[in-house]
Amino acid sequence: MAQNPIKSDNTSVHFVFEKQNYQLMIASIVIVIIGFILMSGDTDIYSFTKIVLAPIVVLGGFALGFYAILKKRAKK
Repeated sequence: MAQNPIKSDNTSVHFVFEKQNYQLMIASIVIVIIGFILMSGDTDIYSFTKIVLAPIVVLGGFALGFYAILKKRAKK
């Protein structure tokens, strides 16, 4: 039989990332979605927005997400 440890009210939850990491990750997801929206459509597939600007925005969003994951906690 497995024994369940008794939990006290003093236990605290420790997240892997801080609040700022999650905010940066959400911002990066929003930027990637904006990039894909800029890339969508069927009017002119050779426009500057679709072949230059949108991929740069998407890559910037991925770079921000990469930074959000690797950002370390502030020393207290």
